[in-house]
Amino acid sequence: MPALLLLALMVGLAFALKWARRRLPGAVGHSGPPMQVLSTLSLGPQQRVVTVQIGQGEDRVCLVLGVSAGSVNALHQMALPADLVDPAGPIVTPASGFAARLAQLTQPLKGPHAPR
Repeated sequence: MPALLLLALMVGLAFALKWARRRLPGAVGHSGPPMQVLSTLSLGPQQRVVTVQIGQGEDRVCLVLGVSAGSVNALHQMALPADLVDPAGPIVTPASGFAARLAQLTQPLKGPHAPR
């Protein structure tokens, strides 16, 4: 009997916390404008430069942020044109170095000296 009582108490507590999470201001995650991390560059063990897009359409802004262990500082801000290619799309970069050589070696041979 005490085990069932404890189980009922735990289930009731879980539902109470779920209800309170929805009702309390600021308890739910992100409620501001849409935000997307475009790129990040590590400068050291605890320092990074992060490029973030905030907003959508004509109102979107690009922020360059300096992020360290104890602070976040805005380094630069600029408006992005609406006709700019969406960064969420596929990014195609030319292969260089090892990747280019591997692709070259794994392609089927073409021409008069190709094995049949």
